[in-house]
Amino acid sequence: MPIDYLTNPPIGDDEMMAAIDIGSNSFHLAIARLDHGEVRKVVSMSEKVQLAAGLDENNILSAAAEQRGLDCLSRFVARLDSVPPERIRVVATNALRQAKNANDFISRANKILPKPIEIIAGREEARLIYLGVSHTNESSDKRLVMDIGGGSTEFIIGQNFDPLLTESLQMGCVSFTQKFFADGLITKEAFNSAISGARKEVLAINGRYQKTGWSSVVGSSGTIKAVRNVLVSKGWADEQERITYKGVKKLEKLLIKIGNIDDIELEGVKEHRKAVFPAGVAVLRAVMKVLGVETITYSDGALREGVMYDMLGRFASEDVRDRSVLALIKRYSGDKKQAKQVVKTSRHLFEQVKDKLALSNDDCDLLRRAAFLHEIGLAISHSSYHKHSAYLLEYSDIPGFSQVDQKRMAQLMLNHRRKLKADMLEQTCQIGGDQLVYLCLLLRLAVLAHHSRSDYALPELELKVVAENSWQITLADSSEHYAFLLADLRTEIDQFAKWGVQLSVIEAQEAETPEVEQLPLSVSS
Repeated sequence: MPIDYLTNPPIGDDEMMAAIDIGSNSFHLAIARLDHGEVRKVVSMSEKVQLAAGLDENNILSAAAEQRGLDCLSRFVARLDSVPPERIRVVATNALRQAKNANDFISRANKILPKPIEIIAGREEARLIYLGVSHTNESSDKRLVMDIGGGSTEFIIGQNFDPLLTESLQMGCVSFTQKFFADGLITKEAFNSAISGARKEVLAINGRYQKTGWSSVVGSSGTIKAVRNVLVSKGWADEQERITYKGVKKLEKLLIKIGNIDDIELEGVKEHRKAVFPAGVAVLRAVMKVLGVETITYSDGALREGVMYDMLGRFASEDVRDRSVLALIKRYSGDKKQAKQVVKTSRHLFEQVKDKLALSNDDCDLLRRAAFLHEIGLAISHSSYHKHSAYLLEYSDIPGFSQVDQKRMAQLMLNHRRKLKADMLEQTCQIGGDQLVYLCLLLRLAVLAHHSRSDYALPELELKVVAENSWQITLADSSEHYAFLLADLRTEIDQFAKWGVQLSVIEAQEAETPEVEQLPLSVSS
């Protein structure tokens, strides 16, 4: 996408950025400064929260787990005074992906945090992990990267800085502890059951991963770090201090001999990790066995580092979200010419009302990307294509986008054509507030302006917010298709009214209207 659409200046040397990783086992905070293009951590905090342990059999997050998380985030926020809000990202992983009441926690957390939480999909988590590892441990080899988290384990095959294959499996040290080591006993039977459960998960991806192949294996995050530390202290690692399969089997026997989680006293295993350590070892043993991995190199880079490197791209010309948009257009054979016309007009309308409607740069980016993608549903069917577009955007794995981002784009798809439904107003507000409502209306106008798919120049459009809940669009007569466009736009008057906005559509010569005090719009009021 054109660089002139970028809305944020690049981050300069010595400027600060931060990432918060809301994990299933631990919450992590990393604050870093940019040093000649490299992210240098200056503050690193980690707290055991065990959010996943607070999920019941119905995936409802307990009040106690929510409170642990909120208390931790409050402590993190106290360290963020030196970092501008626009250079902070907060991402959440498997526990909040699974929690049916995740929105309750998120709404409370967002009142504390300087930036809203982004729940990321498993494959997006994998992509970001690889980004962190590849920048921390640079190599031109084709590598398998694995990260055993609290609720899920991510697998990535990549080369240089590019992930080639990503997967997220539903197994982690917290979830497996609850399932196989809940009584605190470390027995051979419990280990065998945990290993068997992990093997079933890994076997599902083994064929694809073996076919792609790799030349080396790298592991990241807490479980693999703790295993490596123990193996090094015991002399069970190799000469390069790598994890070995033989060493992991020895560690399993040692843990069974210890017999109880409370009795684990091993160099390199921190107090907060003892309870989930046997389950993590079981998962690692199964992974190495199924994939035929003999040695693993540990990397200090992980999700939070990947988030910050991804952030650097967003402030430059390397935003992965734009690459994803272009890939989707190509995949679904979208009409690029039509998409670019709608993008241009939506941007033109946006710029005219952004101040009155308190719309941000992020809103501009969301509208732009939705405008590019609004017709991808045509690849499925012309009938109700806007619904197909919405489904594809909400449920596809799209690199760079959070689940909330995808839901917002899906909402733009659902409401950009056909009749507006009054009951969709509340839903749209819940997902993205008044700002998303405005973007839906702007996209409707832009799409309608290009309904004819004509090569003729579009008449000049002037959009004003003339009063609270009152918009005015003026057309200059510059095209023989003017009359058709005027009629089409006037059909929107009734549709806008369903969402509480009075729309007037007038010709340029009619535009002399009394001066009206311009007030901020509030659809939800």
